[in-house]
Amino acid sequence: MSETIDKTDTTTFPMAGKCPFGGDRIGGAHGNRPTLENWYPHRLRVEVLHQNGLAADPLGPDFDYAAEFAKIDFEALKRDIKQFLTSSVDWWPSDYGNYGPQMIRMAWHSAGTYRIADGRGGAGTGMQRFAPISSWWDNGNTDKSRRLLQPIKHKYGNALSWADLMVLTGNCALEIMGLPTYGFGGGRLDAWEADNATYWGPEVVEMGSVSSFDDMVNRDKRWRGKNGDADYDLENPLAASHQALIYVNPEGPYANGDPQGSANDIRVTFTRMAMNDEETVALIAGGHAFGKSHGMTPAKEIGPPPEMAPMEAMGLGWHNPKGSGSGKDTMTNGIEGSWTPDPTKWDNAYLENLFKFEWEQTKSPAGALQWTPKDPNAPKTPDAHVAGQMHPLMMMTSDIALKVDPEYRKVCEKFLNDFDAFTQAFSKAWYKLTHRDMGPKHRYLGPEVVIEDGLLWQDPLPERDYDLVGEAEIAVLKQAIAGTGLSVSDLAFTAFSAASTYRDSDKRGGANGGRLALAPQKDWAVNRRAAPVIEALRNVMSTFNGGRSDGKKISLADLIVLGGCVAVEKAARDAGVETPVPFTPGRVDTTQALTDLEMFEWLKPVVDGFRNYVDDGFGQMTRSVSPEEMFLDKANLLTLTAPEWTVLTGGLRALNANHDGSNRGVLTDRIGVLTTDFFRNLTDVDLVWEKADADGMTFALKDRASGQTKFEATRSDLVFGSNAQLRSIADAYAGSDGQRRFVADFVKAWDKVMMLDRFDVKGHKRYAPMAA
Repeated sequence: MSETIDKTDTTTFPMAGKCPFGGDRIGGAHGNRPTLENWYPHRLRVEVLHQNGLAADPLGPDFDYAAEFAKIDFEALKRDIKQFLTSSVDWWPSDYGNYGPQMIRMAWHSAGTYRIADGRGGAGTGMQRFAPISSWWDNGNTDKSRRLLQPIKHKYGNALSWADLMVLTGNCALEIMGLPTYGFGGGRLDAWEADNATYWGPEVVEMGSVSSFDDMVNRDKRWRGKNGDADYDLENPLAASHQALIYVNPEGPYANGDPQGSANDIRVTFTRMAMNDEETVALIAGGHAFGKSHGMTPAKEIGPPPEMAPMEAMGLGWHNPKGSGSGKDTMTNGIEGSWTPDPTKWDNAYLENLFKFEWEQTKSPAGALQWTPKDPNAPKTPDAHVAGQMHPLMMMTSDIALKVDPEYRKVCEKFLNDFDAFTQAFSKAWYKLTHRDMGPKHRYLGPEVVIEDGLLWQDPLPERDYDLVGEAEIAVLKQAIAGTGLSVSDLAFTAFSAASTYRDSDKRGGANGGRLALAPQKDWAVNRRAAPVIEALRNVMSTFNGGRSDGKKISLADLIVLGGCVAVEKAARDAGVETPVPFTPGRVDTTQALTDLEMFEWLKPVVDGFRNYVDDGFGQMTRSVSPEEMFLDKANLLTLTAPEWTVLTGGLRALNANHDGSNRGVLTDRIGVLTTDFFRNLTDVDLVWEKADADGMTFALKDRASGQTKFEATRSDLVFGSNAQLRSIADAYAGSDGQRRFVADFVKAWDKVMMLDRFDVKGHKRYAPMAA
């Protein structure tokens, strides 16, 4: 027999039991810190353009959510949800035997992250499931709400997104408690990974030790001035008054119990959410008609949020070690009690009691500041779990604020005297809250979609009442556009200006509607170059439409885009590449009356690197971002990848689509020709860049040997040579074999931007048929 060798004998084999590659310590694995963010915190994070891509999506590119959603028996789905709402499970029992109130909160907080400044946030992708939103203090125990819904989600599978389920459950909850909801539109597509790019505020929190309200919720850096001052202002693009909150601190600014100060914060926050005073009061008063607040345990004793909880918690956080940790022992925001005597019924008791009684400050069992009626004979509210036990009513400082603030008080008194008006206002405000980020109605799914055109916040478009042009008519129109004498640069600039207002965050903007010709867009400094182009195209439209008897017409919105196609085709032809540029007619022209001036003003760019625009006041603004970071932000809103961003910019510079027609970044002597000159000169090692101003906003490109200036540029140009990832893409076009690839890729990216808002077109990746 052969001898058996014991390789664990450390005398004979000194490396026995150690890692085979030598060394007996493992310090990290793929993705562990430190990473680039730690080493180079100021580098431009181009990779954020590729978040939530197909690689993260288990359903793949061919999954048709609209088709799958249409297969659901919608009434059966609602019955399932409503049956669940009036049940209870031992591991998380329902208050008052009804999960409705906590589901309203879940849906409200899912939608309430929306902000008008950049359109980000909202319920549209179900981001409440992921960090950081999932672990914000204000979302305490929403993890339990979603986990309770898990059986329904599994029953309907991928035909029902989490984003739609959360909002629909909120609607069902309102209905079973007596509120006639205004409607529901499905069509929200789930995200599949955490959002590591949205800016939620400047406050830095050391998450390793976060467990309490005081640790997580702060507001020290997002405000200018003091509450009540004339210059009191919240940093853009934020809406929430505090880090880790959806709205405002219910105890008042800095938990100081100041009702008027709270009202000031409420007005700023809800305005940034695109809500007016009446909608604000309706949402607060309506939401607080239901359920209770939970505050039985001091915040410092509550366990970590889901993103920091131990593995065995399986994604659930905020463990309360006191008593059962749930039911009567539930701890959420620290305030304890209910607003009304019947917390599972839609009525006007919230406003009636708010105004009928005087309220005094008290403390919850968890130590949070709240308010109680001074009158000992005021109505009581039942305990949520102990039969026969009664408690005083409760109000938060943010509730008393509605009574103290003169303007909010007027709205409250209106609703107090007209319950039907209150009911309608809350129903419509809830619909707006939960659908604000979904874009045009063409994207809505299901039998409860509201077809009404009077909802100005949906940026309505009139129905087309004419036949679309075909290939023959398009050829005639192209000739007419060419005959105007408009330059390639002017036509390309105007088309891109119309389409690039789109932002995918809330599906607003874009060329459809022809709003480039309407206020406020026509008056923006960045768009002024488009005015004579629009006037010339109006004449083309008038001549064409007036000369036809076959019912076919062209809209100004379509003509603006077609003008861009004419420009790009000519520019490519002059560069030696014959290529058609896709054009899909069907855009309509809206009216000034259907355009909300205030809401569209939020789409005005401060920086637009595509057109090399920086607002005159940008340098005087208090800011911590650079033009190239704003440029990246815009590329993200246009859903562009890094290659698409790069090729579009290079092409627009070749066409000279600068907002003012200047030569900054136009690194070519062949303006209007779709060449790769931008990339070749940007990466030419015989050329060197020098600052042209003290702030480093503009630059001169000089010959390295002679020192002669050849070109001028901005930060929005140099970034494609200074950033390693973008430079690698620029190199792909700068080489001798790059010209045809460049033209083909530019045309694809151009058409993508032109079509971003065409949700009415079958084949659009987010196409959804209008509900019948």
